[in-house]
Amino acid sequence: MSATTETLAGGYEGGGLLDRERIIAKPGFNRWLVPPAALAIHLCIGMAYGFSVFWLPLTKAIGINQSVACADLTLISALFTTSCDWRVSDLGWIYTLFFVLLGSSAAIWGGWLERVGPRRAGFVSACCWCGGIMIAAIGVMTHQLWLMWLGAGVIGGIGLGLGYISPVSTLIKWFPDRRGMATGMAIMGFGGGAMIGAPLADLLMRTFRTDVSVGVWQTFVVMGAIYFVFMMGGAFGYRIPPAGWRPEGWTPPVAKSTMITHRHVHLRDAHKTKQFWLIWAVLCLNVSAGIGVIGMASPMLQEIFAGSLLGLPEIKFSDLSKEQLTAIAAIAAGFTGLISLFNIGGRFFWASLSDRIGRKNTYYVFFILGILLYASAPWAAGIGSKVFFVAFFCIILSMYGGGFATIPAYLADIFGTQFVGAIHGRLLTAWATAGIIGPVVVNYIREAQIAAGIPRAQVYDFTMYILAGMLALGLVANALVKPLSEKWFMSDDEVAALQAKSKATTAGPSGSFGIGKGGFDGKALVAWAVVGVPILWGVWVTLQKTFVLFG
Repeated sequence: MSATTETLAGGYEGGGLLDRERIIAKPGFNRWLVPPAALAIHLCIGMAYGFSVFWLPLTKAIGINQSVACADLTLISALFTTSCDWRVSDLGWIYTLFFVLLGSSAAIWGGWLERVGPRRAGFVSACCWCGGIMIAAIGVMTHQLWLMWLGAGVIGGIGLGLGYISPVSTLIKWFPDRRGMATGMAIMGFGGGAMIGAPLADLLMRTFRTDVSVGVWQTFVVMGAIYFVFMMGGAFGYRIPPAGWRPEGWTPPVAKSTMITHRHVHLRDAHKTKQFWLIWAVLCLNVSAGIGVIGMASPMLQEIFAGSLLGLPEIKFSDLSKEQLTAIAAIAAGFTGLISLFNIGGRFFWASLSDRIGRKNTYYVFFILGILLYASAPWAAGIGSKVFFVAFFCIILSMYGGGFATIPAYLADIFGTQFVGAIHGRLLTAWATAGIIGPVVVNYIREAQIAAGIPRAQVYDFTMYILAGMLALGLVANALVKPLSEKWFMSDDEVAALQAKSKATTAGPSGSFGIGKGGFDGKALVAWAVVGVPILWGVWVTLQKTFVLFG
């Protein structure tokens, strides 16, 4: 046995802290330490969903109490002006950049991540995301919007992509017995990031607000520092299992489904298969329908139910007073908070369920149940049932989140685990596409309906049928997903060569890592508490707002 092999067997010595070989787990490592590390990163980058909390304060960055508007301001001049306050539309481009760069960077650098390992990817993600927020803080201080676009939007967006896919392959390999549950735990964090970050940002802005500052740049600095600590903790908490590792007492089951392979497809070949593009369409169509609703959830509830939200069903939206509009806006915020909880919970619930019923069957549920719920939403609105309407969209948004969390395991089933992180990165271009399609469909149909004189309470009816039609297309794409033919899989020798550097020689007779059958120990409980306490705080704050909806 060479010295290098002996070193790898007992724990890597020498080299850099970020090297992939450095993080091959030693015997005795508890796999339950890895999901909290992933959550620490996902909870931080998930704040991208909540960045809109900064838009209104930033529209008064100069005027403080009232926006300093300039009639001749264009998008280009807004990038460089130091005398005019920005508009929400100018700031909203940061949100667009987030998700375009997320999908693009995940696709471009997914292969690099597989080569260098999750620790280096998590480290770079932390530097990009937190560094981008710090650059955005300078942009606010100097009132240079282009710096905010570059910092938060571009550099931060790259951090989003790398951070989002950093744990996927690792978790699937640590939890071969529960692929869906493992990825659901991590990706749940991305959905919950805004649930924690948005109220924290609001608290900090109120703390730092003065007569000469709206408190945004100070909030950026503090949140950037907090996120950097958490993300570095997550990155350095990553460990990868040695090749061939299995949980204690678990053996791969005899294949009950041809939809789950024990072979591996190389990254260079995955996108050449029709299965990749069918799953791409499955994700894109599921996300397009859900993301369109998320963007319009608040105005949709207000315009459909209007005065009935205040116990005044006879008052239409156009007849509400300014005070009444303010009151129903607060109620709609509760609706937004409630569906965000279902978005988060659905990521864990549906992904875990997919371990039992299969990934393809889970997506069948998403599409068939989704079609029924979208098509029934106009009926619930027509009879004035707030309970049915809210319940329908809570379930819909749980399946939206569940779609994100289930897709990595779906890919692992079809393409194997060797390059699943990189393949998942490329598939996320479907998310970037859906981020354009969904809002465009909902927003433009809404405007066309209003222009045609359709009452506000009915302007979303046609939209719901269109979204149901999109899910019907997704149902067809999912039905067409079949197992790959033999020609796409790598040979055993090729796989062995790729896995040689992470091969364990002292993992024990069953490859046992962890306590007992790999359950919780004291260290794992502490790690889960570090990420669990912020999550519980975010849930409590969200529930307080939600109570207003049915109060």
